Amino acid sequence: MRAVRIPLWLKLTTAMLALGLVAGVGFVAVKLVALRSSITSAPLNLGTDHNALPVDQSKDPMQILLLGTDSRKNTGGKYGGDPSSNGSGNSDVMMLMQLSADRQRVTVVSLPRDLLTTIPACTDPQTGQTYPEQQFAQLNMALGYGGPGCTVAAVNELTGLQIDHFMMADFNAVKELTTVIGGVDVCVNEPIHDTYSKLVLPAGVSSVQGEQALAFLRTRHSFGDGGDRGRVRAQQSFLASMVRKLTSEGTLTDVPRLYSIAEAVARNLTVDDGLAQIPSLLALADRVKNVNLSKVAFVSLPTELYEPDPNRLVMKEAEGQELFRILREDGDVTAIDKQVSAKATETPSADATETTTGEVVSQTDGTAGSGSPEPAATETALSFDPATQPIQVRNESGAGQRAEAVAKHLQGLGYAQATAAAAEDGTSPATQILYSDGFEDVAHELANQLGVPKASVLAGGSAYGVSVVVGKDFTSGNKLAATGKLGGNLSGQTADQVTCQQSGGF
Repeated sequence: MRAVRIPLWLKLTTAMLALGLVAGVGFVAVKLVALRSSITSAPLNLGTDHNALPVDQSKDPMQILLLGTDSRKNTGGKYGGDPSSNGSGNSDVMMLMQLSADRQRVTVVSLPRDLLTTIPACTDPQTGQTYPEQQFAQLNMALGYGGPGCTVAAVNELTGLQIDHFMMADFNAVKELTTVIGGVDVCVNEPIHDTYSKLVLPAGVSSVQGEQALAFLRTRHSFGDGGDRGRVRAQQSFLASMVRKLTSEGTLTDVPRLYSIAEAVARNLTVDDGLAQIPSLLALADRVKNVNLSKVAFVSLPTELYEPDPNRLVMKEAEGQELFRILREDGDVTAIDKQVSAKATETPSADATETTTGEVVSQTDGTAGSGSPEPAATETALSFDPATQPIQVRNESGAGQRAEAVAKHLQGLGYAQATAAAAEDGTSPATQILYSDGFEDVAHELANQLGVPKASVLAGGSAYGVSVVVGKDFTSGNKLAATGKLGGNLSGQTADQVTCQQSGGF
């Protein structure tokens, strides 16, 4: 790896802020001539599939791989002594970001570190050592086989895309960046005290920065099932919150603040050689500065547990390949249902049905909302009797009588056992639906009735059945105001959605 000195810094800083933070922060027309730092560069692709033509910034979609390394190098053992993480380390965070050709969308696909896939043969550019191809290898290990270029090669093979650039940051990048911007708001439903990551948070909303921001992004014991899925969801929520903060506080016009952000990023960043040499990164930043938050989509790769080892994940083949097809065609993951609905109107078929949530389910392959040409035909009945479902409505909106009002509305819809529960101390920024085992279908149908985003339907909570937690975004009416949403059965959220994390009890 070699250092790229200051003369290219203005362009590099602009690109990192615009692309890595997905908020247009990099649209900087200021003089950053006195930055006392350098950026490291490395080859883009260490595999054999690197003969693609260069991307045309003016008309092509662009793929950028964002990596966070867990390297302990130069940390004095602060984050443990994992011997596999003393150099490049492993990838703690892997996100594939696509900027659409029309400059209207940003799609960020989270790739789990526990994902088993093929890592192609890679040659370390520093040592000349060639690592043979590995099948069913953990994706985050590719970074140790010569650097980020091997991860690029593996993701290319997994997705059928051609990654144009990568950006890799280390532990310090998160700590310094979150401190410079004044913290990022995160929300948890229960107090967190994770002895592994050292994450300590009270229930409700907290602003995290520095070590606590890093712990929030790294923990895998605090949320969900204690695995990678919960961590990915928390990372998406964190990034969405950061995007909202940066776009709402006038950061784009605050020159001293932008300078500080630029310095924090520069000290802890590695980029590909091509990105370091692009002469017009200001124009690249211009591609994302006007993207609506509802079109900034954070998507989880569809996965399932690997049967021989439930601590690892494999991609759901049909759903994953459909997602990558959409990206290869520069499609919109927030408009899948509309695209399917339009196709259904053109060519009706008896091979598909439509659920009460409006998602298309193909009876030929069982794939929900995949954007496939099989259209909707008839509505299916609910899989449960609404009148017998135990539902508690809890008011955490800060407005009076909301639990009673929402419970009465649900009773009118046939949920006879919907009752107002005692409110807990504090408020929640977002309305959520929590469910216990066996009530997932009920929870999702209630979300459809109330307009609650899929990202806020969570397993857990202390009540048997379903709990509707009315948040500050639902202080009146019978349905939440619309936000952006992911189409089909994709999991994740858009940047305009506020989400909270549910403890898995680990």
